[in-house]
Amino acid sequence: MDDTQKKTKQVQIKANEEMSQGRYSNTMFIAHGPEEFIIDWLLNSPTGAHLVSRIIVTPGHVKRIINALQENLKKYEEKFGEIKLMEPADHKFH
Repeated sequence: MDDTQKKTKQVQIKANEEMSQGRYSNTMFIAHGPEEFIIDWLLNSPTGAHLVSRIIVTPGHVKRIINALQENLKKYEEKFGEIKLMEPADHKFH
């Protein structure tokens, strides 16, 4: 791959102030049908589970998302060290 192919494309993203602040999620729920995956990002809190965001994508896009996450997770761990998973004792919603 030469230098011109290595250049990253810049994408301009438009978002309102609320959206650009981001949302915190500590739980997710995934459902799928033949044509789409539905990913619900949830906040599991003492007052219950709250829907933070719902994303609906095609199966092909899910595969691209997984590949991008795996690649970025590898880069993260190379830079900062292995992430240790701590499984919560209780997986149920409050």
